Amino acid sequence: MTRKITGLKVQKKNPNRVNVYLDGEFAFGLSRITAAWLEIGLPLDEEKILELQSEDEAEMAYQKAIHFLSYRPRSRREIMDNLSKHDYSMEASGKVVERLEQQGLVDDDAFAKTWVENRSEFRPRGRRALRMELRQKGIEPDLIDSVLEDLDEDCLAYRAAIKQSRKYMDLDWQDYRKKMIAYLARRGLNYGIAADVVQKVWLEEMADQELEG
Repeated sequence: MTRKITGLKVQKKNPNRVNVYLDGEFAFGLSRITAAWLEIGLPLDEEKILELQSEDEAEMAYQKAIHFLSYRPRSRREIMDNLSKHDYSMEASGKVVERLEQQGLVDDDAFAKTWVENRSEFRPRGRRALRMELRQKGIEPDLIDSVLEDLDEDCLAYRAAIKQSRKYMDLDWQDYRKKMIAYLARRGLNYGIAADVVQKVWLEEMADQELEG
């Protein structure tokens, strides 16, 4: 069944969308980008209507994804999950992710590297914790192995310990050691590395206190 466009009106509450009227009746709304080529008198069959609605869903999903990306970089999985949460179809979500990848706005390789770099700089943690975080973001195992290959856990453990050490310096050595090792363990660092680093930082803190005294 073919119907004819009899009206195209910009929505009052959302000027980025257009109401489409077929045979004198409201039929559906479209984004202005999707509706840009439509004109009064143009015939639309059912297949073309479904195609327009599919394109419109993909465009709305794209705008939602762009907003989601405005806060920080996202992985492919994060984009898909977010769009699913907002009830966009798998087909529309897949088109959006492909479009974003073509534009260089979604890149799991760059995302994984940036994630590890930022964690190492601001919230140091070990290989185990980083691996778990990246898996939760949907990063492929081979890519995770690649970005974590040269990770210096001794350096990260030391930086994490330095950040936390001052909070426990009023404790005796045994309590200090226990709390610090537990703290580093929660950040994915193994016992051996944590124990060595904790002792090193403790001795440095003691030496500094002697100099200050």
